[in-house]
Amino acid sequence: MVKIREKSVKTKKKRYLCTIEQKNYVEMKEKILVTGGTGFIGSHTVVELQNAGYEVVIIDNLSNSKADVVDSIEQITGIRPAFYNIDCLDFTALRLLAHKEPDIKAIIHFAASKAVGESVEKPLKYYRNNLNSLINLLELMPQFNIQGIVFSSSCTVYGQPDVLPVTEDAPIKQAESPYGQTKQICEQIIRDTVKSCSPITSVLLRYFNPIGAHPTGLIGELPNGVPQNLVPFITQTAMGIREQLSVFGDDYDTPDGSCIRDYINVVDLAKAHVHAIGRILQKKQLEPVEVFNIGTGRGLSVLELVHAFEESTGVKLNYRIAGRRAGDIVKVWADPKKANEVLGWKAQETIEDTLRSAWNWQVKLREKGVQ
Repeated sequence: MVKIREKSVKTKKKRYLCTIEQKNYVEMKEKILVTGGTGFIGSHTVVELQNAGYEVVIIDNLSNSKADVVDSIEQITGIRPAFYNIDCLDFTALRLLAHKEPDIKAIIHFAASKAVGESVEKPLKYYRNNLNSLINLLELMPQFNIQGIVFSSSCTVYGQPDVLPVTEDAPIKQAESPYGQTKQICEQIIRDTVKSCSPITSVLLRYFNPIGAHPTGLIGELPNGVPQNLVPFITQTAMGIREQLSVFGDDYDTPDGSCIRDYINVVDLAKAHVHAIGRILQKKQLEPVEVFNIGTGRGLSVLELVHAFEESTGVKLNYRIAGRRAGDIVKVWADPKKANEVLGWKAQETIEDTLRSAWNWQVKLREKGVQ
């Protein structure tokens, strides 16, 4: 018998959102399951879902996050989501959860291994985690009348695009890493499942590069061990936790030789998921599977981001130029027009405010004694 470990209190069906000007009475909406909901993007999305009135159930195996993130979510929103320590690879535990939490209407699936560099070194880990977790969820959804799934995809599915900015109609190229390959395969698994007359729909959100932290400084990106992503390595280097930041390559075909990416504020990204969930539940989809690029439409090089961090925070970085890293593409940034016009979402935050939020999060971690 599989036991589901739970850390939650009874979720309130109604709550108050108070501002200086007014007090709004909010009825809770549908119940949403968020896999990987204590992670970086997941936790911010839970906050935005609860702010929008949804009831949220989180599952996470805590492989790259901590359970006390749930406490921080409650501090921000005034409501505590149900939390279960479950691995999405455990089909029996997922089934028990579905019985324990009836009336889940949709899923946002974040739970996956996500570092490009690590995927090159540990490809089997990425194929096992990322493919099987999705398959388990898709098998359960029709059995429990779960209507749709928002899938956490990536711009890595485009490989190195021929034309920039990249639109959703760009061809899917051979991925440059096992991580990117798993995202391509997962998208195809969803398409094939929906085509098989499964009674579900899906929105695929192809992220560009999420960075930053919540403006309260209560949640942000906190990788276990050495960061695999750029901005947490920047902030940890600025704080003195890491001795030096390595910029991988200065000989690419870009103005300053470093790779170019589309860096998007994590709160902006989280809000895109709320729009996607609403689109599924309100049956506004034009097709059973829809795809949206979630980015700012602006490309910044790694060196430009480093300098923007220094200028926006006043903190100098110790960095060096290192050799190219396997799996990296040269440059990619989004054409977000479809997300703007069809999904009704648009990135709002500036890169300066975003980098300041990331630094504020790192400072608060230091104040708490977290290294």
